[in-house]
Amino acid sequence: MSTIRVVWGTASGPTKMSSYDAALAAANVHNYNLVSVSSVIPADASVEAVGTAPDLGPAGNRLTVVEARATRPGPGHVSAGLGWTESDGAGLFYEAAGETDASEIEERVRAGLAAGRELRDWEFSDEAVKTVTEDAEPGTYVTAVVLAVYGESEPIC
Repeated sequence: MSTIRVVWGTASGPTKMSSYDAALAAANVHNYNLVSVSSVIPADASVEAVGTAPDLGPAGNRLTVVEARATRPGPGHVSAGLGWTESDGAGLFYEAAGETDASEIEERVRAGLAAGRELRDWEFSDEAVKTVTEDAEPGTYVTAVVLAVYGESEPIC
């Protein structure tokens, strides 16, 4: 069985990219090339909310993720959220992010999970949601991320 880890981070920086890189560093996934996938949990996977990723392999490797991300200049704030629900087989992730409060992001995530369950003839168990939010000071950018990280990293070439 493979493990999908839910990790998260927030950070500010002088540019959009630097705040994003720092938020990824807070989740310990900043040294990988992230490859986004749609939001289906494979049948042989388990999901664990861990906050910060362990070492997932050499720097520069490919890392498969589902990502919720929001970035903006200050002043203001951003929130990101990721939810998941599993069935006896596969499961679903749903992500949302924006320049709003964490409670609104959580509502969007839960609505997305409900809509995804309606599309499938699966028996789902409980759902979980993780949200993060951060304020941006004037003259800086801020990023909030929540990612589902699939297994270990893999070589790109």
